[in-house]
Formats: sequence, C-alpha cells, structure tokens
Amino acid sequence: MDLVLDMAGRAKSCTGFIAGAKTGKKNRVLSDIAKKLIENTGAIVGENEKDIGRCRKEGISESLLDRLVLNKERIDGIAKSIDKVISFTDPVGEVIHGYNLPNGLVLKNIRVPLGVVGIIYEARPNVTVDAAVLCLKSGNCVILRGSSHALQTNKKLTEIMREALKENDFPEDIIQVIPSAGRDDVLRLMELRDYVDVLIPRGGANLIASVVENSKVPVIETGIGNCHIYIDSELEGINLEEITAIVVNAKTQRPGVCNAAEKLLVHRQAAATILPPVLEALGKKGVELLGCPESLKIYPSMKPALEEDWYREFLDLKMAVKVLDSVEEAVAHINKYGSHHTESIITSSYRNSNYFTVSVDSSTVFVNASTRFTDGEELGMGAEIGISTQKLHRRGPMGLRELTTNKFIVLGNGQVRV
Repeated sequence: MDLVLDMAGRAKSCTGFIAGAKTGKKNRVLSDIAKKLIENTGAIVGENEKDIGRCRKEGISESLLDRLVLNKERIDGIAKSIDKVISFTDPVGEVIHGYNLPNGLVLKNIRVPLGVVGIIYEARPNVTVDAAVLCLKSGNCVILRGSSHALQTNKKLTEIMREALKENDFPEDIIQVIPSAGRDDVLRLMELRDYVDVLIPRGGANLIASVVENSKVPVIETGIGNCHIYIDSELEGINLEEITAIVVNAKTQRPGVCNAAEKLLVHRQAAATILPPVLEALGKKGVELLGCPESLKIYPSMKPALEEDWYREFLDLKMAVKVLDSVEEAVAHINKYGSHHTESIITSSYRNSNYFTVSVDSSTVFVNASTRFTDGEELGMGAEIGISTQKLHRRGPMGLRELTTNKFIVLGNGQVRV
C-alpha cells in the first residue's frame, strides 16, 4: 500500500468540504481542539517525555531539546493561541478588490483556500497544532510530517485534533500526520503534485534545501534565521543598558529558534565603547563569542570567526561579532551573508534607520528592538505556520491570510467579447 498517496487522496477528497465550511462551525472545532488539548495534557506530556528520553540518549543538544519539550505551560499557551485564531476574521471569501467594468461586467477578487497543504518541519511539536489550526480556519486540508524527534508527541496531538473534527461531523482527514520517520515517505509527499497544492518546509538549511531540490509540488520556504543586530554610530538618547538588553534578549532568550540573533555588527566609532560591556553581558549568559580581527583587538578573549561562520545559523549560545565602517557596509554584509529572515538596527538616526529598513533584503526589519519579535503571536497575527523568507507568494510570518490564494469572480448578464 502507498501510505502517503492514500493520505493525499483522502485529503484531496476533503477540500470541498472544508473550503465551504462556515466560520462558526470551523471555530467550534477549533474551540474543541483547544479544550481537548488542555484535558489531555497528561497524555500529551507522557508521549512527549518518551520522545525527550529517546533524544537525550541520542545526545541531542540542550537548545534542541528545549524546542521539543511540551509541558503544561506550553500546552496552555498553544490553547490560548487557538483562541486568538478563533477571534480573527475568517479570510475565506474576503473581497480583496472589485469594480464594475465599462461593459457591465462586475468583477471581484476574493480569497480562497490553497487546498491541500503539506507541512514538513523539524523539532517543535507545537507546530503540529499551529499548522493544523491555521489550515483548518483558512479552509485548507493539511498533511503534517514532523521531526522523528517528536514522532510520538505529534501522533498524540493529531489524534486529539482528529477526535475534535469527528465529534463535530467534519471529515477527520482534514488533518493528517505521516506516522513514520522514514525519508521515503517525505520524498513521496514531494512527488504528489496532483494531490498536494503547496509544501511548506520549516526547519534548518538542510531540510529546506532538500525540499526545494526534490519537490515537484510548489514550495513556500520558511527559511533559516541567520539574523543580525547592527549597532550604529549615532546613539543619542539610547543608553548602554538598553542596547545590552536588546542584544542579550535577541541572542539568549531562546537561542534555538529562528528569530534569535546570530550576528552582532557594530559601527567602528561605537565599537570601543559598546562592545566590552555588551560582550561581557553575553558571556555571563554563556554565549560563545566569535570575532573578526577588529573586534578581537577590542575583546581579545573571543575566538576568531571563520568565513563560513558568517553564513551559519548557530541555533545555540553562540554569536559572531564584526566591526564595520558604515550602515551601508552593514547592509551589504547582511544581504551577502544573511538568510533574509530578520534584522535589527539600534540607532537614533532617522536617516540611517530609514536606509537600513529600505535596503536590507529581509522579511522583517526592526528599529531599536529585539529580533525575537518576528513571530505571528507577537505581531498580533496569532499562531503562524512559519516565517517565509522568499518573495513568492508571501513573506514574513505566515498566518491565516497567507494561507489563502485568490480567485476572480466575474458576474455578467449576457456579455460577449467582440
């Protein structure tokens, strides 16, 4: 039996139902999913502990383990994020624009679901719920393929969500998870262009590259996060404590996530004053520091940064530091080495902040704030399916509207083209 083909076929058969489902009924299912997650916290944690125990034996890093853990607090957080999705306007059927043509035709362009969405992701089991919830509300079916590290957790979460679908007379196959860790099943999913409308990989560089290279299904990349903070020379009114707090938060609050800052760029005129206290604060948090030749002169206890380090997403308590001569050089560095995810500038200059935000080629750019805010929840969008770093078809946090496409509807009364 072709397991993945069977799953894709069943998902495709459900697209008409979910695309036409009323908002109130979809919200009722979502509400029940949130309740069932809370009610089954013990069972979820139990399956999660099995995954964590296996991963510890495999020698998985602590930062990755942190991404895998589901406890009562995190499950409560997932349930609350579902409540936010319920409160959001249903994008399906929304009129994007419309107008009357001179020949009497009435045109409107509306939002419609993508269809069957395949999500291939690593580590974080909360993505299992976030992806399913967003797809359901936006009228899509979803086929989930999570990390082997969280296989038991993902299966339990999907089982709970399917129960909520069934109890509300929705087809269970609107939400499915591939129940294996085998690579062959992932490759099979990538082949099913006639059944799967879009694939969204969410994880490290190797995963994303593999999906892009092998998939026959259209791909929306939610890319790696080689994120930068640039400290400018103009810092009037911005004190050292604020600068340090931004950098430390961006690097250390959760170092294993894609919006954690991996690189610190500093203008030469500010470096001698700013770098020692900022790097000392990072060191106290256990951050391993890598420096360019100029930064090593200022803070010699760092290790030398290699060329390949500037391209890397560390996903750990590690950060590379570089001294630069201008905001223009900072932007050039980011556009060369970065992953088009998230960047931040610390500055009091309107001119420099404007140049930075316009010229940096990334999905999200901050001024005087931590990179950790690139998150659907933090930006008021609720749960997200990932951070898209490409330019088609959406960029940045992908919430409800980003999981829709458009359809033109044209109303006539007998018009023919001449």
